[in-house]
Amino acid sequence: MKTINKDIDKKLIDDLFVNIPSGTVEMRDDRTKEVWLAKIVSFELSKFPVTQELYQAIVKENPSTFKGKKLPVETVSWIEAVNFCNKLSEIFWETQCYSIDLDIEEITLNSDATGFRLPTEAEWQYACQAGSKDIRYGELNEIAWFKDNSRNRPQDVGQKQPNEWGLYDMLGNVWEWCTDIYDETIYGSYRIFRGGGWCDQKRSVMATTRRRSHPFSFRIDDLGFRIARNWNHNN
Repeated sequence: MKTINKDIDKKLIDDLFVNIPSGTVEMRDDRTKEVWLAKIVSFELSKFPVTQELYQAIVKENPSTFKGKKLPVETVSWIEAVNFCNKLSEIFWETQCYSIDLDIEEITLNSDATGFRLPTEAEWQYACQAGSKDIRYGELNEIAWFKDNSRNRPQDVGQKQPNEWGLYDMLGNVWEWCTDIYDETIYGSYRIFRGGGWCDQKRSVMATTRRRSHPFSFRIDDLGFRIARNWNHNN
């Protein structure tokens, strides 16, 4: 990874993204036993989780518990991840993906916007599996930082083997927030996060594992995010 300058370079941001092709992905909720197919329209996803260096360059602060430029940003809430996406969109004169009303804690996604956003969970799982149906894209120790090899802390992004589509740290290191509400009828505004983290056992670090929590108040030192955007840019 190149070092990020104080003046954010558009090409540097563009180079972070991988084009994810269209397709379908089989989703499953272990709680309800529901299985469904989700259609994926081609989009772009960052090769790495957002680093502390990039986060601080955009937001001018670093909430992380474990500090390091190339470490993934963590201890970050869903709303903070969404605010980051909007700020990054603003810097590059792109349409912001999220409309935010903090008074009623209501956030609306404009799915046609040209700016930066969190992936949907279907996009996240599809990209993680790289078009396969496997729960992992390789031998876990080779592709992910988890409880057995992380030395009880997050690690610099991009050190483990990527998946077939060139995405790093999709499993392990830090969990990643997704755009979606989990189940509004039962959990209200809880949002989904995926991928497993540095302190998780092997059984939790799978492409199909789903977790959820409160979008405004939940922050933990093994939860971060990566960014996506619609495939409609003249890069």
